[in-house]
Parts: sequence; C-alpha cells; structure tokens
Amino acid sequence: MSCAQSSSPPLLRVRDLAFSRDEQPVFGPLEFTVGAGEALLVQGDNGAGKTTLLRVLAGLLRADAGTMEIESALADQLRRANHIAYLGHLPGLKADLSAMQNLRCLGGLHGQRIGQSVDAAMALVGLAGFEDAAVRTLSAGQKKRLGLARLWLSPAPLWLLDEPYANLDLEGIRLVNRMVEAHLAEGGAALITTHGAYAAPPVRTRLLELRRASA
Repeated sequence: MSCAQSSSPPLLRVRDLAFSRDEQPVFGPLEFTVGAGEALLVQGDNGAGKTTLLRVLAGLLRADAGTMEIESALADQLRRANHIAYLGHLPGLKADLSAMQNLRCLGGLHGQRIGQSVDAAMALVGLAGFEDAAVRTLSAGQKKRLGLARLWLSPAPLWLLDEPYANLDLEGIRLVNRMVEAHLAEGGAALITTHGAYAAPPVRTRLLELRRASA
C-alpha cells in the first residue's frame, strides 16, 4: 500500500514497512514520505494498525520488514529520540508530580524548543494556574492538554499524534489545529491518526488509508 509522494525532500521516508502480531499481519507493506511543513493523516477502521504504525515509527515496537529513514539516514534509536515526539493514548506523565515538575523533568531528558518556556506552554494549552497541581488530580482533558504542552516544548521536528483530539472539547480541538499549523509553519511535520470524525488541521495535508492486512 502506498501514499502519494510529496515533491519536497522528505523528513521521513518509509519503505516496505510491515508489522505482524502473533504471526498475523497487522499492516503493510507500506511506503510513504512526509516532508517538512506537511501533515499526513492516517485513517482506517479499528484494528487497521493506526496506533501500531505510530508505535513502530517511534521505536516502541519492532517492524517485521522494511526501512525507515529520517533526513535520509536510517532511523536508529538515537535518531528517533532526537527527531520524534510521540503523543499516544496514555499521557506518559508521572501522576504524583505536579504539572510543572513533569514538564521540567521531560525537558531535561529530551531538550526544549528554543524560545519557549514551561510557563508559556502551560498558558498556551489553557493550564495557567495548574502549575502546582498533581497530575493525578487533573481530568482526562487536562492531562491531554498537559501532554500537548510537553509536545509543544519538544525540539523534535516530527510529531506522531495518535488520536490527538480525544478527550478534548471544541476549543481543545482548535488548540491542536493551531499547534499543528504553527509547528508545520516552522518546518516541522506531523503524522496524525484519526477516524475521520474531525476536520483536518488547516495545513498542507495528505492521506494514508490503512486497511486490515490479509494473512
């Protein structure tokens, strides 16, 4: 299965990527590119492998076949760590630390976007005033917003967003779209999984449709 190619030099290139679970194909082979300033929407039915694809790209799962290049170099663990920011279904936050402590800790581990501060990121996602709140006391929507603040602070150019609109109200959905638009305007790129229930962000967008792989 392939997706139409962009004429821009790709930030990400995937060739013949495939993944199986318990000897049953989940997706693939896939071939696609994502260029700087571009969003790739990954759509498909439940079980088509959308989340699994993002986890493979992030290095959380090992592909059965195929290659992945970031800026024309094979995507080893270090290259993924430096170039990819992943926002999954789970928030990836420490429940007993405060919102501010989580962001500072993650910034120390992964670096921080130039010119951005933790305070500004908290304000951007609508969490000003919750800096000292323990994460375990936040609602699902607030945890998603805190995850978005962590994403915004990351210096990684490639965003992998798994159902980023989940648990968000209409203003939260608009926030995601504004963040994606700003990130792409700065030369970043994004892969976004979606069931198609929400409008795509107002950016240069292509579609990768996943279907259940046949055994």
